[in-house]
Amino acid sequence: MFRAASRARHALGVAAASLLLAGCTTVGSGAPAKSGVPATEAARDELLKAAERRLVADCLSARGLTPAARPRAPDEDRAFRAALFGAGPRELSVTLATGATVTAHTDGCLATARHRLYGDQHRWFRAQVTVDNLRAEAQDRMRADPVHRAALARWTGCVAPPGRPRPDRPAPAVAARCARETGLDSVRARLESAELVAVRALHRDELTTYRQLRDRALRRAAELPAPTHPTHPQKGHTLP
Repeated sequence: MFRAASRARHALGVAAASLLLAGCTTVGSGAPAKSGVPATEAARDELLKAAERRLVADCLSARGLTPAARPRAPDEDRAFRAALFGAGPRELSVTLATGATVTAHTDGCLATARHRLYGDQHRWFRAQVTVDNLRAEAQDRMRADPVHRAALARWTGCVAPPGRPRPDRPAPAVAARCARETGLDSVRARLESAELVAVRALHRDELTTYRQLRDRALRRAAELPAPTHPTHPQKGHTLP
């Protein structure tokens, strides 16, 4: 497996071979293991990543492009990235409860691979981006809670006592000690857990769609024929 308006331009374009699930809330499969589909979530993630790499490589190959270990010239690199991620206006867009907007193309080999696996690009994009950011939304809600604000104020007073210069960044050991002594750690753990339950309930429909389309992708990934050529990037190169 994307731009966050308030952050990086390519928030979803970390690497062509990734499914961009890192840091997201774990969402189990909604269906029992089927023939060819691994039983564990870790193995299922690997199956999906391998299938996406395979489909991306096939798409690039059909366009006469391959990942190269050698550096590409600027024009070649732009052409490669356009083929991989797409070009022109971004057709997919999701604005999250946190205020960030994530966008992506519907063309390009990465989008083609995901369409093959997940089907409806718009449904998958909205579901995936939402699920990937459930914890961020829960943390955003937590920070607005008066109990968390009070604990944070106590922590600030601990790391920067009155009458002393306030450090731009307190020493890690001091920050950790103050988080324990002021109760900030326990408040965060309690509130974030509760808010995550609430956020998951708010996004029940997106979670259902995510499970359904991921189960579909797992079945399709398991049914892919064996590759006739290597799909891993050459040594010294990652996509893109």
